[in-house]
Amino acid sequence: MTGGLKRLIDVIGALGGLIVSAPLMLLIAIAIKLDSPGPVLFVQMRAGRDGKPFRMYKFRSMVADAEARLNEVIAQNRLPLPVFKIPADPRVTRVGKILRRFSLDELPQFVNVLNGEMSLVGPRPEEMRIVALYSDWHRRRLAVKPGITGPMQTYGRGALTLDERVRLELAYIENYSLWKDFYFLLKTIPAVLGGRGAF
Repeated sequence: MTGGLKRLIDVIGALGGLIVSAPLMLLIAIAIKLDSPGPVLFVQMRAGRDGKPFRMYKFRSMVADAEARLNEVIAQNRLPLPVFKIPADPRVTRVGKILRRFSLDELPQFVNVLNGEMSLVGPRPEEMRIVALYSDWHRRRLAVKPGITGPMQTYGRGALTLDERVRLELAYIENYSLWKDFYFLLKTIPAVLGGRGAF
């Protein structure tokens, strides 16, 4: 019953989110095109429930060849694996900095929620190459659908280490309730405005 109700809330929330944010998304799309060459959307394979790959949508916040330049950036910053989050990443565009600061790049994921690939609330969808580096206990976070928001988004975003993030997400999964989903949805707004870990 809880699963069916969660799905109903996801569909209603995603439809409402798309309708309300449509004018803003149009402005974002125009700003991205004016700011740098390349597509408006960034599409990447991410790990869904049970590690099943799916195409996740985001507004593009980096230069068009960001993926090709990843090894260059990692080498320059000596970034520890398996997390590829970089403060002051030189690949992020001017508009992208604003989008990331307020998590506006995530808005297209309402489509992923409607498709049943994501939920409004859950662990953040991970890159496939990072999942390949998971230990067994990390993989337990893949037991549910990933979410647009959740423990990572409300407790520090990119400032969290992988282990810190996974512990928070496992606590969410193991003690799940719809009330917790509403809690994280409400906490998302002040967390985004606060800006901790937004890079």
